[in-house]
Amino acid sequence: MGGFINRHVEFSVMTHHEFRKTRDIFITKDVFSENYSPEVPIERDDEIDEYMTALEDSLFGDQPSNILTYGKTGVGKTVVTKYVLNLLVETATERDVDIEYFEVNCGSNQTSYQVALSLLNKIRAQTGQSPLNRGYGFSEVMSRLYEQIESLDATVYVMIDEIDYLGGDDRILYELPRAYKNGYLDTSFVGVIGISNDYSYRQNLSSKVKDTLQEREIRFPPYNASELQSILRERASEGMKSGVVGNGVIEQCAALGARDTGSARQAIDLLREAGNVAEEASADEVEVSHVEHAKERVKRGRIRDGVTDLTDSGLMVLHAVASLARSGETPTRLKSIVSVYEEIATHYGRRPLGESRIRDHVGDLTMLGFVTEERKNLGRAGGQFYQYSLAVDSDLVYDVVSERLS
Repeated sequence: MGGFINRHVEFSVMTHHEFRKTRDIFITKDVFSENYSPEVPIERDDEIDEYMTALEDSLFGDQPSNILTYGKTGVGKTVVTKYVLNLLVETATERDVDIEYFEVNCGSNQTSYQVALSLLNKIRAQTGQSPLNRGYGFSEVMSRLYEQIESLDATVYVMIDEIDYLGGDDRILYELPRAYKNGYLDTSFVGVIGISNDYSYRQNLSSKVKDTLQEREIRFPPYNASELQSILRERASEGMKSGVVGNGVIEQCAALGARDTGSARQAIDLLREAGNVAEEASADEVEVSHVEHAKERVKRGRIRDGVTDLTDSGLMVLHAVASLARSGETPTRLKSIVSVYEEIATHYGRRPLGESRIRDHVGDLTMLGFVTEERKNLGRAGGQFYQYSLAVDSDLVYDVVSERLS
């Protein structure tokens, strides 16, 4: 006992570190978090109007429309969709109409089976039931899901975020919209809202799913610099102290975000990180020089976060594209990526995947924003094919991926 006390005392005497008692720049960093949703999304009035037009029929008892929403990462798709769905449910409650919505993210539910089971368990949880474990077949899970939806006696919207991850497994998109027509539901309706980062997603759906969905499309364009400035000013007013954002800071963060991907997420990250740099330097205000410092941090952070969920095979495919970019060999065709990937896989003692699986990984990397693809048409002589380029800094990718694989 005495020895423990002595060690504690020794530590207390020797340490010279202490946490800050006050903040000079931030009021709260929560408003800069990816999980934060503004009370009312700004600079997306047109898209909100499109959603409201598509959804309002259900307030009058009509069967719900299916919707596919497209746009790059960080352009407000999920935030706006949730905002309008919450507004719809609130309005329905006021009018004594039964409408509910449930959300499933395909980032963690990458098959139709997983989406169905996740949705089933969300409804069961809402009604106080224990979750259903895996082990049942897809048909059985769907049967139980229909029972749960029917018990709600309501119009149910299913919001499927990052729907791209379903790939070719689109059974759930065939089953849900046909549930009422096929007699699985009598007093409830189902509408599907899919959110995709890939504008070509619909082209990859089976013909029967396309015929079943008959969906409306809502497209979210990248934000321009003026729109990003409005978003950043709102976040700064809520999360930073008055007068600490120096001249040109908002404009610089917005310009960098608009020039790169038009992503609000990127611009918000830049402003937050610039504030961190300023606080670390004990500065009284955030300056443009802090934004320049923050830019490198955000780049590295985006890459580090982005590779977190990649498998080793996905990392090696990204490694291959980065290697080709570093040697000036991009844009490049798939066969070149395959060749370099095989060398990398052999180096790390892994059995190389086939070309079709590598194509799938390149598709995932494109969806995540690491790789861009460009379709080429050389006519009868050369045919049609895709060329791929790295969309982020090759040295940063190379360092982060090499670190993960080592």
